Amino acid sequence: MINMEVCANSVASALAAQAGGAVRVELCGNLGEGGTTPSVGQIALARKLLQIQLFVIIRPRGGDFLYSDLEFEIMKEDIRQCVRLNCDGVVFGILLPNGQVDKARCRELLELAKPLPATFHRAFDMSANPLQALEDIIDLGFARILTSGGENTAIAGANLISQLIEQAQGRISIMPGSGINEQNLTLLLQSTGAHEFHASAKSRVESAMSFHNPKAAMGSQADEYNSELTDSNRVQNLVIIANLGLNRHTTEI
Repeated sequence: MINMEVCANSVASALAAQAGGAVRVELCGNLGEGGTTPSVGQIALARKLLQIQLFVIIRPRGGDFLYSDLEFEIMKEDIRQCVRLNCDGVVFGILLPNGQVDKARCRELLELAKPLPATFHRAFDMSANPLQALEDIIDLGFARILTSGGENTAIAGANLISQLIEQAQGRISIMPGSGINEQNLTLLLQSTGAHEFHASAKSRVESAMSFHNPKAAMGSQADEYNSELTDSNRVQNLVIIANLGLNRHTTEI
């Protein structure tokens, strides 16, 4: 069976992921920045309403993955909150200035998160040597790596993803993510051999506001009178496509 994780930008998206058949949610805020830690309120309500696994991203800001001492303290406090709220896991990654995995800080966060498992997120794709980073992350004890294979999308990085899965030899799960959709999932399954995938499965939702003020804007979004939410139908389609592809691949073997 192929497991589908959904990157959910809200409790509403998390519930849609669950309805569509996802096995796990990565709860995030600010997906436009690659995902940051959601509010405690979002985490608490998601935990209350979800029956599937809830992993929470621990990322205090967008941008790179080299954190100040203050940002590191924020990450530690966010992990404490996730443990307190009985989340199923956390998602984070920290790099050194030279692009290597910051093993010391990652180890500290992993200890703090126990007994929760952890995913090393796409900070992996910004590492200087992904094959060495893989060994460092395995050594630390992460449960999985979320990766696009060092490219903007997982389909572009499929060759490296396949290489990582071969090198890992089952010691850690390699989970492709970024740009995964109904059109490329089967090809990714066949070309990488991965057994879990990460997608946002979003659709655009129009605002219910009847009045629009064209003279004022609250942020950098081009159109603030619509938003993106996980679409349960798209999640369901991805789950079906993935497992049809797996069955076909198994039959051919």
